[in-house]
Amino acid sequence: MEVPTWVWALTIAGIGALLLFDYIFHVRKAHVPTLKEAAVWSAAYVGFALLFGVGVLWFGGVDAGGEYFAGYITEKALSVDNLFVFLIIISSFRVPREDQQKVLLFGIVFSLIARTGFIFLGAALINTFAWVFYVFGLILLLTAGNMLAPDKDDDSGTADNIIIRLARKVFHTTDYYDGDKLFTVVDGKRALTPMLLVMVAIGGTDILFALDSIPAIFGLTQNVYIVFTATAFSLLGLRQLYFLIDGLLDRLIYLSYGLAAILGFIGVKLFLHALHENNVPFINDGEPVNVVEVSTGLSLSVIVGILIVTVVASLASPKGRAQNAIRNARRHAEAYLDSEYTRDPKERERIFDRLLRERDQILALGPKYRRMVRDEAALMDLLERAASSHEAAVGRGEAAPSERKLT
Repeated sequence: MEVPTWVWALTIAGIGALLLFDYIFHVRKAHVPTLKEAAVWSAAYVGFALLFGVGVLWFGGVDAGGEYFAGYITEKALSVDNLFVFLIIISSFRVPREDQQKVLLFGIVFSLIARTGFIFLGAALINTFAWVFYVFGLILLLTAGNMLAPDKDDDSGTADNIIIRLARKVFHTTDYYDGDKLFTVVDGKRALTPMLLVMVAIGGTDILFALDSIPAIFGLTQNVYIVFTATAFSLLGLRQLYFLIDGLLDRLIYLSYGLAAILGFIGVKLFLHALHENNVPFINDGEPVNVVEVSTGLSLSVIVGILIVTVVASLASPKGRAQNAIRNARRHAEAYLDSEYTRDPKERERIFDRLLRERDQILALGPKYRRMVRDEAALMDLLERAASSHEAAVGRGEAAPSERKLT
């Protein structure tokens, strides 16, 4: 599918306009998005992506359309997995709820810029060296194996990397936020706020994500326009999706297995394609190998099928429900007790209401799943302190009384 320059220009301008619209009308004024707002705009961005795919299907043909949808679905699934890490980073830096949108939008813009660079670099390598398909396939197979490796400590995630440590040593930094400002003044000296540091952390993480996602989509299509647009539309709406499924991320306990299967499948597909285009001297004397190549239709069917099975199995799993309740109860209790987390009374009420439901779910767990609570006494103490804080807020008139008690 040949794409003229003016179509590229219109596409880039359209994506830029969507990001600018997102910033002006949703992010510039710090606020906590409601569930309705997140749901409406998540659906809108998915709708934009699907309409664009229909356009690719209409003007580019069935093959191009199938490649776009396969690439978009794969990149969207990988972006949901990335939200787990975003959650860890945002929690580690204790980003106020009202300012999380700005952090996420920065991450999306940085990711789009970084991945665009990787896309054109990957395309140049593919056009020059056919053996790059072997490298991309190996990267995906190693990534799939890493996803299947047992996690020694599910709660050990940290956003403290070498860039952050270096920034704190070289520059004057603060431990507190000044609204959504990147810099503030302390004792007459200009200082970096944690808002800038968390953006650096997310930006650095995005580069690592690109090392997995770009080879994956090049395994589905080598058309640079389709690779770019599928990647861009998978990132647009990621901010809204974060707030829409926040609290449900831990419920997707089999997502890593599904993504590992998808990446492994695409890795094998890349190896088959590499053999078909082979010119490596020590493989078949540098001659192409007559192997079966996986069609775009089959790729799309396998990817969609794996994701459906993964999501349904995760949502139906009692272990997933238990894990979700335990982790969210701990996270929401800590957020409620953190005076810097949010100043929005409605958001505090939302957190406390979630605590009530999660407390009930934990108490209803059978012995098998209660053992998943590593330190039940500490967790219950945390919930009690959150309850006491809420009662004190009610006494001061800063919160509405609840019909139910947490303890």
